[in-house]
Amino acid sequence: MEAVKLEIRCPQMVNGIGLEPDPDWSFKSLLLELDSLEKKLNLSSSVSLPFAKTKSREIYGEKGTKRSSNAFVMSVSDEDFEDSEGENEKVRDRGLVKAARFNCNEFYFSSSDDDSDDQPCLDVQTLMNEVGLVESALYELTHEHQLGVKEEIRNTISALETDLMNESEKSSSAHTKVEKYREARREVERKFDVQYQRRVAEGLDNHLTAVQRDHELKSQIEERKIRSDAAHEEAKRREKALQEERLRQEKAKAEAEAKLKAEEANRAALEAERIAAKEAAEKEAAKSSKANTSEVPQTEASGGPNATSSRVENDKTNKSELAGNMLRAAESALKLERERLQKLKELEEINQSLRSSSNQNFDRTGRLIGRLIRQISGNKDKVSTQASELVKIFNNPHCPQTISIAYFAQKVVSNCESPSHSAFACAHVIVLVTSQFPQAMDLVLAEIHRACIYTVPKHISYTKSAFESKEAYWKVIGYKEDDGKIESTTDYLVRLESYMKLYGALVQTEVAGCQNVHGLKEGWAWLARFLNALPANMYTAVALYAFLQMAGFALFRKYRSQFMKMLNFISENFLNALRSQDDPDLRPITSKIQCYLEDKLFLQEPEGRTLHSSLLSNNMAPESDYHGPYHQQSRHFY
Repeated sequence: MEAVKLEIRCPQMVNGIGLEPDPDWSFKSLLLELDSLEKKLNLSSSVSLPFAKTKSREIYGEKGTKRSSNAFVMSVSDEDFEDSEGENEKVRDRGLVKAARFNCNEFYFSSSDDDSDDQPCLDVQTLMNEVGLVESALYELTHEHQLGVKEEIRNTISALETDLMNESEKSSSAHTKVEKYREARREVERKFDVQYQRRVAEGLDNHLTAVQRDHELKSQIEERKIRSDAAHEEAKRREKALQEERLRQEKAKAEAEAKLKAEEANRAALEAERIAAKEAAEKEAAKSSKANTSEVPQTEASGGPNATSSRVENDKTNKSELAGNMLRAAESALKLERERLQKLKELEEINQSLRSSSNQNFDRTGRLIGRLIRQISGNKDKVSTQASELVKIFNNPHCPQTISIAYFAQKVVSNCESPSHSAFACAHVIVLVTSQFPQAMDLVLAEIHRACIYTVPKHISYTKSAFESKEAYWKVIGYKEDDGKIESTTDYLVRLESYMKLYGALVQTEVAGCQNVHGLKEGWAWLARFLNALPANMYTAVALYAFLQMAGFALFRKYRSQFMKMLNFISENFLNALRSQDDPDLRPITSKIQCYLEDKLFLQEPEGRTLHSSLLSNNMAPESDYHGPYHQQSRHFY
């Protein structure tokens, strides 16, 4: 609040008291001066004045709060009286109050007037009255000023509130705009991010495509380099193989010549043995003829040419019977054996010429075929897979088909000796392969015949005149020789049984969609030829039992009563012939065959005949509706 100066013009001294010691009085100074005057007056006068004050003047606000006495500065001068009206308006405009003009000329204080004692008191009282008026005027001015200031403050506050509300609205509007702008920026940034990610993905895709192309180009270059190196290595290997093949051929040629010489020597020995046997037979025939002649001399003498011719025919019959006692087999079986072995021999000659004319080594194909055959198991999927792989090898242009088939025939037969060999599964593979390559069946059968003569069927009897020793006889019927030592009869019978089981499984195998070119018809023929031609001994008994174990179930299902006649013949003739020999070694196999017939094991499906799928399931053997007795059967069946 601005101060208002009140200027009072009075005489300099009144009764020794300076009225205007300082021309510029402040309101506080004026109050202090008034208080000092009152104190002086109270001290100088023994009579109490009516307006005497005991405490200093204080100014309080509207609400009773004490206000500072420095609020106004009062200054009164003669120069300001002339234009007081104009200045009053200016003071109001500035928030100030112009004080009233006091003129002290009417009062005269004289220190020399001692005539009357009451005069000083009157003058002081008049002054105090005037001072009270001044205070009253000042209070009113102060109150008006306070009201004006409050009004201005209210107006200012109202204006400030209005401005604050406007600013708040502007701020809210600005904040809303900012939020909208922020959302818009976020959306724009999100779109930019999506575009950026899309560009990054496209760039990454292009980069990966370029990298892939580079890798493909590098791999092509590497592949060409590898092919070039492989071709170079292949050329070196071929050259080396060619040299080795030449050496091998030379060695094989030398061995073949030595073998030829040995075979010629063997042939000569066999021929000599045959001649000796023939001479012995002739001698025996001559002796028997002489005995007959001595018994009936008159009849012979009177018989003429007819008797002579009859005697010659008898001599021929005796000689043929003596030769036939050594080899026991049906003529049709021997003919089939010769044809199959001839095909195998021709195939081996073709393969030998192919090997000699080619620089390739086909042993790898043989090892691959052998591995596939060894992996055959009783699983249907496995059998199909192995057969498919074998067919692919047969169709491989890099290896001649005749060589692949020859390897197949060798490996499938030699695998019979494996302990884990599955005859039925192997027979399925043979049927699947030979259904697409029928010529392979005769080669497989030829290898089986070469490994086991009882698959023909045929039997060679031992005679001292035909064989130098028992070892020579054993070699002829199939015994193996290892380091100059002949295998035992037990080992030979085990191998014989495994070959016969493979043959029996082969003839009874039927695969849907495939033709078995050596099926049950051939199995029936084998059994008839066997019983008609072969004698009853240890070898033939083991062969017969193994065959019945594998093929008896299928033969019974197809031929029924005819097969029962076969079994009846075995029971009455073959088993009786075994028993009549009274050999303790024959008793186990004799009891096995007898149990097979008496227990009717041919009604039960043999284990492993039905290939299982990936999930094992119990295979139920079909029950037979035949329960009739055995029928009598003659010696010959066809």
